[in-house]
Amino acid sequence: MTTGAVQRVGRRPQKEARHRAREAAVQMLYQWEVGRMPMSDVVRAFWSESGAQGSALAKDHRAFASALASGVAGAVEDIDPMIREAAEHWRIERMNVLDRLILRLAVHEFLHQPDTPAKVIINEALELARTFSTDEAVGFINGILDAIRRRLERE
Repeated sequence: MTTGAVQRVGRRPQKEARHRAREAAVQMLYQWEVGRMPMSDVVRAFWSESGAQGSALAKDHRAFASALASGVAGAVEDIDPMIREAAEHWRIERMNVLDRLILRLAVHEFLHQPDTPAKVIINEALELARTFSTDEAVGFINGILDAIRRRLERE
């Protein structure tokens, strides 16, 4: 095995943990959106009731998930107009709830995670769509996020 291969294999658990953290963030956002609870209550309830899923994430990844969910909830007024503009002929209120939440999460990361490449953010969003939504949602989310990425001139 080459040194490059060892490095790639060594980084995989970190990527998987961050992906699981993003999955947790989407689940918290869903509880927030549907349950209309304050995000602080959602975060507290999510981690106290998540059992094995929550304990499988390291403390820093739990903090990352909570920060993503809280960040999205606190910036919806800034994020939604960007999605509306990119989603020609689609009202955001009519979008599938999970598609809308995945889009919000990715746009939040575009804006507030400058060290994460746009390609990674989009790929993570597409994986979330494969997990939580439909095959059609993958193309829909990809198109909207690519338009937003270009507008933000984000690489």
